[in-house]
Amino acid sequence: MSTARDRPPEEAAEDSSFARGLRLLLTVADRGEISADDLAKLLGMPLSTAYRYLRTLTEFGFVDRAAGEYRLGPRLVVGTSGSNVPSEQLIRLSDPVLHMLVDETGETALIMRRVGLSAMCLHQVESNKGMRVVMDTEALTPLYAGAMSRILLAFAPADIVKEVADHDIDPITSNTPSREALRGMLDEVRSGGIAVSEGELIPGSVTVAVPIVRRDGIVGALAVTGPEARCGISWRSSVRKLLPDAAATLVAALEDV
Repeated sequence: MSTARDRPPEEAAEDSSFARGLRLLLTVADRGEISADDLAKLLGMPLSTAYRYLRTLTEFGFVDRAAGEYRLGPRLVVGTSGSNVPSEQLIRLSDPVLHMLVDETGETALIMRRVGLSAMCLHQVESNKGMRVVMDTEALTPLYAGAMSRILLAFAPADIVKEVADHDIDPITSNTPSREALRGMLDEVRSGGIAVSEGELIPGSVTVAVPIVRRDGIVGALAVTGPEARCGISWRSSVRKLLPDAAATLVAALEDV
């Protein structure tokens, strides 16, 4: 899931079966509708393997089949899903923005997107400091824990908010908010347009996040995260000023595409 680590940023994550299945699901989301054959070719996997993943995802309602092509299923398409920006496009356009934030703040910068009732780290640029906070790319985390997830939940459709906020919360750390506290936090995020969390997802970390919002809805969450020992009041104040402008830069880039 999420970790604070001291290792080279180029170290590759294990290509697990879960990660392959998630990449397949994201490809379906990005393409809108796609055949199993095209999926297999794009992802470099045997057609039989693609069908196996699609069968499982269909059984759980994550994808649906119509006229021989696959698209997102009812478990993920709930109400208005917000802005429909392909993940590949968001990764490409966000990369220079994330590098700028790392240069300015000294800490890891990243982009999160909502996938159903979870949040996923889509792309990150890690701090070059020995001890840094990072997310495992493509790992899914609860929408109720951490500033990045809370941004995505606050601006999600009302039925998504209700689904998360009305159920018991399984704490990730001792700082994970209760269900009662979560509702008040979401109201603050909507009114202020920014979220801050301390150790809710990763013990000893501080995260500041803002929404990336186009005219057609929320695209994702833009955030900076680092160890609490380096991220005091002055750092947080600086990040609070930087993030909205960085998000606006990214939105402008998306509008120009």
